[in-house]
Amino acid sequence: MTTPALVPESSSRSAHRGDYARLLRRISEAGLMDRRPVYYAVRLSLVGVAFVAGWVAFVQIGDSWWTLLVAGFMAVAFAQVALVMHDVAHRQVFRLRKPTELVGRLVGNAGIGLGYGWWQDKHTRHHANPNHEELDPDVAPDILVWSQKQATASRGLPRLIGRAQAYLFFPLLLLEGLNLHVAGVRALKDRSVKHRGWEGALLFGHFAVYLTALFAVLPADKALAFFAVHQGLFGLYMGCIFAPNHKGMPTLTGDDRPDYLRRQVLTSRNVRGGALTDFALGGLNYQIEHHLFPSMPTPNLRHARLIVLDYCNEIGVPYHETGLIASYREALRHMHHVGAPLRSPDRHSDAEVPQHNR
Repeated sequence: MTTPALVPESSSRSAHRGDYARLLRRISEAGLMDRRPVYYAVRLSLVGVAFVAGWVAFVQIGDSWWTLLVAGFMAVAFAQVALVMHDVAHRQVFRLRKPTELVGRLVGNAGIGLGYGWWQDKHTRHHANPNHEELDPDVAPDILVWSQKQATASRGLPRLIGRAQAYLFFPLLLLEGLNLHVAGVRALKDRSVKHRGWEGALLFGHFAVYLTALFAVLPADKALAFFAVHQGLFGLYMGCIFAPNHKGMPTLTGDDRPDYLRRQVLTSRNVRGGALTDFALGGLNYQIEHHLFPSMPTPNLRHARLIVLDYCNEIGVPYHETGLIASYREALRHMHHVGAPLRSPDRHSDAEVPQHNR
């Protein structure tokens, strides 16, 4: 499948009014918006067992370098907990707000030290305007830049890193776990975050118990090594889950806001694969369907794919999916192109980013 060079302008919205409603009707008639309580009961139980088993193994192995294997296992367990928090926040598990927020904070803040309130606000804004340079926090310039315009305007560390960001991307992901923790703490200063007291108490409670456990069970050198391996692999895994979804897909700027269906489909990428890919990426490999129907239970996404793909072909909307390795290749190629103005400031082109399939 191919993606267009440019996303349609917002002026075309009226011409496509009703496209999403017709697709939603087909999805609803197929029963794919229905809750899956048994699936989530089993999934939450298995993730919880893995989480507890990891900590039991950590205590049982104790003062040994073999504990670094546990650190690797716990990195995967933490990421799977984060994926559960993601589904909970989208109300795929509970219909009501109160149980959703309660479980989200217990799983996120207390369980893995990831601020639920901060993440939910950020992720909601991302879903509303995916890949919009001014409105999507996931493509806001920070350490990395996502467009040549951002690269040209960058200063300091982002400007230095941007020159080789495609090569530095995966190494930098080793710091993403720490970045997620810090971002949750920093957000506590924001008055718009609901229940900041509970958010902070659960976050700092997690950090206190986590660090106490490390230094109570292990000598300092092994505790620091465990921390580095655990947090580094956690960040790397989280980055590898989310990087294929939108990086390298068309971006929006200014008033560019096509209709909802096109805004979600044209900026998202699906990743082909079997049961192992579904597990490793937590179902987010069906990113197009997830963005179109955020509250759809994860196991229904793969069934929705065929309906969405047929409908997009029917109305002429490009639908892009590729393999996992190819998705990383497309994202890295985009990042390398974006950094071109920083490598050759006098020779760079302001042209649109070349499409991955050219």
